[in-house]
Amino acid sequence: MENPYLPNLAVINDVKELTYDTKLFVLSFKDKNVQENFIYKPGQFVEIGVFGFGEAPISITSSPFVKNCFELCIKNMGNVTNKLHRMKKNDNVYIRGPYGNGFPFDEVKNKDVLFVAGGIGLAPLRGLINEMLAHRNSFGKIQVLYGARTPEDMIFTDELKGWGEKIKVLTTVDKGDFRWKGNVGVVGTLLTNIKDETKNTVAFVCGPPIMIKFVIKDLVKLGFKDEVIITTLERKMQCGIGKCGHCNIGGKYVCIDGPVFTYKQIKDLPEALE
Repeated sequence: MENPYLPNLAVINDVKELTYDTKLFVLSFKDKNVQENFIYKPGQFVEIGVFGFGEAPISITSSPFVKNCFELCIKNMGNVTNKLHRMKKNDNVYIRGPYGNGFPFDEVKNKDVLFVAGGIGLAPLRGLINEMLAHRNSFGKIQVLYGARTPEDMIFTDELKGWGEKIKVLTTVDKGDFRWKGNVGVVGTLLTNIKDETKNTVAFVCGPPIMIKFVIKDLVKLGFKDEVIITTLERKMQCGIGKCGHCNIGGKYVCIDGPVFTYKQIKDLPEALE
């Protein structure tokens, strides 16, 4: 995209309901040239805007190999996202971006990969998981551990099943019901399944700050080094370009230095995971 600081008009091609409060938006830019030049990495985000309501930073959940559209997973949790949840196919929005550094990809080839996601934290990782599966021979063992508050809060359930046919996928919920036959407990309880598998493994962790905090502690106990634990911060991002200062943490701007960081980069910034 020629100037990522300027908003471009995009159309909603489809809206899919994932849970009672989370929807998947399939979008494309009105200008075909803009769409063709919309190059991004998993882990990057855009600012999605609705005229008269403002903007919200949202991680891109699709994979870069999908060229004719892109996808955003949006939870209804504020003024802008509430308006977006009331929008329909063929409605228009404004998009700025992509912004941020994105997840490492080539750097982790030939390694085993562990994904640990909580709640909507699966959304930023989804694009990376699908990208790695599209280049399956470039990576070692791939495992996905996913936890949600309840079965009704789980997103991308069909894809989780599809991934489970190719790689190891384990799921859990904090609180089950009579229909849930799987593990009950926080996502960290699934880490008992990966003991003695840390030597050549890179861990990607995404979810609520409290979940990230405790999962990282568990990973360190298992023997993961700080530099191979990779996570995302989404602290109070607003402008997306490092100008407003809302996302400043200890001299780092989440929107431009991140949102992807290694644990080594943030371990001495206690406010990072608050």
